[in-house]
This record gives sequence, C-alpha cells and structure tokens, in this order.
Amino acid sequence: MNKMGESAENYLETILILLERKGNVRAIDIANELDFSKPSVSVALKHLREQGHVFVSDDGLLSLTESGKRIAETIYERHQVLTGFFISLGVPEKIAQADACKIEHIISPQTFEAIKQSLKK
Repeated sequence: MNKMGESAENYLETILILLERKGNVRAIDIANELDFSKPSVSVALKHLREQGHVFVSDDGLLSLTESGKRIAETIYERHQVLTGFFISLGVPEKIAQADACKIEHIISPQTFEAIKQSLKK
C-alpha cells in the first residue's frame, strides 16, 4: 500500500463503509459521519480525486477507484481485526475501537499478519 496520510485513509475507509451501508455517498454524508465541516470534506475529496482514489459523478455521488478501494479495504480490515484482537484481550469495545482506529494506520504488514495468524489459532 502506498504511504498516505492517516486523514486520507480515514476518508477512504469512511466512503467504503458508507457505500456498504447506504449504497451511495455524497460529501455531506462524510461530513455528517465524521462530524467535519463541509468545506474540510470538500478540500480532502479534491486531494483524493487528484491522487486518483475517488471519483465524483456529475450529480455529486462519490465512488472509489480501484486504488481507493484497495486502500479503504486494507484499512477497514485492519480496523476490524485489531478491534477484535483488543476485545479478545479484555479491552472494552469502545476503547478497542478507538485504539484500533489509531493503530490501523501505523502497524507494519508483518505485525498485522502475525496478529491475524494468532487469532486463527
């Protein structure tokens, strides 16, 4: 996965989750989900479009490009696995989710794979 900022990864992950939940996504949906201002979301989406990770249709619907989807799925998988791992250690769910959200962006592929393998045992 290309190195990109945590914020950009969070936007891509949020778009993926909202697409699965709602079927279509607009910038206002992201602003509401993340509790960000619409102008902040617009700036972030502009950068993601320029990087080739997001496509915006003429009617304002967002979709992920192949690269955007790949990044979003990777981050989302990390979030789910890490949350489950922390919960299995006895961490309360709310804390496990918050910690997973921070760690999912910085964990090495090797450490993440080791955690996944340990959970399979």
